[in-house]
Amino acid sequence: MRMLLNIRIPNEPFNTLVREGRIGVLMQKILEETRPEAIYFTEQQGKRGAVAVIDIADATAIPALAEPWFLQLNADCELRIAMLPEDLMKAGLDALGDKWK
Repeated sequence: MRMLLNIRIPNEPFNTLVREGRIGVLMQKILEETRPEAIYFTEQQGKRGAVAVIDIADATAIPALAEPWFLQLNADCELRIAMLPEDLMKAGLDALGDKWK
């Protein structure tokens, strides 16, 4: 199941980790552990943020994805299920449309 992990990172402890020269090692460790298909770093609500695309087998993988961000960076995380166009085509929208007319 493909998910989008939306990460909002507060200034602290990130600023301190940058000043101490430790953020690179920490980010590398988090990314090696979570192994996103892709990750995009961006601004979110005026602060640091990221959006990661992650493929998981089931919901039991969610804590291992979010906890490093929570525990190491005090980040806020939101998870959303995402579909590829092929997934949407398999969803049976035509039948659902007929059922809910």
